[in-house]
Amino acid sequence: MRDAPPGEADGRGGGPDGKVWYASYGSNMHLDRLAHYIAGGRPPGAARSYPGCRDRRPPVASVPVELRGALYFATRSPVWRGGRAFYDPEAEGRVLARAHLVSAEQFTDIAAQEMYREPGGELDLGEAVRAGRSVLGAGRYETLICPGSLDGRPVLTFTAPWRMHEVAPTAPSAAYLRHLAQGLLEAGAWDVDTVTAYLAACPGTAGLWTERAVAELLRDDTDRPNGASA
Repeated sequence: MRDAPPGEADGRGGGPDGKVWYASYGSNMHLDRLAHYIAGGRPPGAARSYPGCRDRRPPVASVPVELRGALYFATRSPVWRGGRAFYDPEAEGRVLARAHLVSAEQFTDIAAQEMYREPGGELDLGEAVRAGRSVLGAGRYETLICPGSLDGRPVLTFTAPWRMHEVAPTAPSAAYLRHLAQGLLEAGAWDVDTVTAYLAACPGTAGLWTERAVAELLRDDTDRPNGASA
């Protein structure tokens, strides 16, 4: 992914063709998980149903990307029963992610659902595209980040408004960590050793989850993801 400014955007914050790359670094790296945000419905085992997007078409493409910054786990998901994944774009390091090519409207609706808002409204993507960051609220996924561009279209994601060092790390559950590891492998760019080393080194897992323990999750079919957010 290029780190240059995204360049010209349409009035809604998308590229010249109205599309953006939604960079997921959490559970939406899985296309089947993302499908519930787009088409609506309740993921297997989830406590929450998603209304879906106005445009229910799947992503045009999905590609692996690496973002500048760091992945960390903090707060606590009542469904996953452990820490959630967040992105600190100002920290040192790299974040392995999967970028989905969607319309600006679809990204707006996906972000709204992560923010516990109703889809169908308008989010101002323009500030994030121009400045790289836009804080829409104090909630855990209410800060939009544009770390660069890909093929002339802005790359957008969302995270918390705080920095990594401003919040206590929280260990993710085995189910959530397994889900992220599988999502990274599904992207097709990284092998098991790379994925397990990456996840074992993140704040929230470092010192608690070894590379071997993360690898064991991938071989354990009894610990299935339960559809929690992020």
